Amino acid sequence: MAGEPQADCLFCKIVAGEVPATVVRETETTVAFRDINPQAPTHVLVIPKVHHPDAAALAAAEPAIAADVLREAGEVAAEEKQDSYRIVFNTGSGAGQTVFHAHAHVLGGRGLQWPPG
Repeated sequence: MAGEPQADCLFCKIVAGEVPATVVRETETTVAFRDINPQAPTHVLVIPKVHHPDAAALAAAEPAIAADVLREAGEVAAEEKQDSYRIVFNTGSGAGQTVFHAHAHVLGGRGLQWPPG
């Protein structure tokens, strides 16, 4: 069921404290932690504590929590002293999504080319 923790979801396990992560921020609705395979000097994931497979599903079901994820992405960037950064939501395996729990990548600390990917 959408919103409920999924037993086979890595990010649900991080939220539950069952899998370690380097947490940099946590709110009532979100957790932000360092990516284990960083693609930039600053690479932090911001996830909702509730399970939804991707950003669009999260926004459709729980728009206030989707807004929390975006707000926290900005807070992470500020704490990491990034005045230029990118927030990326990958949707689907063809776009590089490997964990099917909505999450934002906060990337900064190097030149970020456009267009990405």
